[in-house]
Amino acid sequence: MKKDNIRIELKNNNLKVTPQRIAVLEALTSLKDHPTADIIKEYVVKNHPNIAVGTIYKTLETFVEKGLVKKVKTEQDFMRYDAILDKHHHLYCENTERIEDFFDEQLNEMLQKYFKKKKIPNFNLKDIKLQIIGTFNKNKNH
Repeated sequence: MKKDNIRIELKNNNLKVTPQRIAVLEALTSLKDHPTADIIKEYVVKNHPNIAVGTIYKTLETFVEKGLVKKVKTEQDFMRYDAILDKHHHLYCENTERIEDFFDEQLNEMLQKYFKKKKIPNFNLKDIKLQIIGTFNKNKNH
């Protein structure tokens, strides 16, 4: 995501445009593999050594609260961050802990229809995200 788009995204979410927020959002969009907070921190500190570590973590939480990014929990209970807000699911490799985005409109429609009919008592459905667990073939550069 270009800096101009990052600025627009922050403004659209009623967030003040600061160098710290730009740096964290830039890290999230550059690191495409659903990074952990520590990986984001390393990226930001490497490129912007003047940004405090506490600010990075606080900024991540602000982004989650505002819906700019989502948290993704792995099978190993590691919390990772996802900057892609378009409807998608995740392919999780249990050998490497790699998470890859999986877009499938037909699957989305099927899940929506299923849960609309199912009507789970005392539960208001907001969103459906699947984490599909398996392993990537070793010859696929993953």
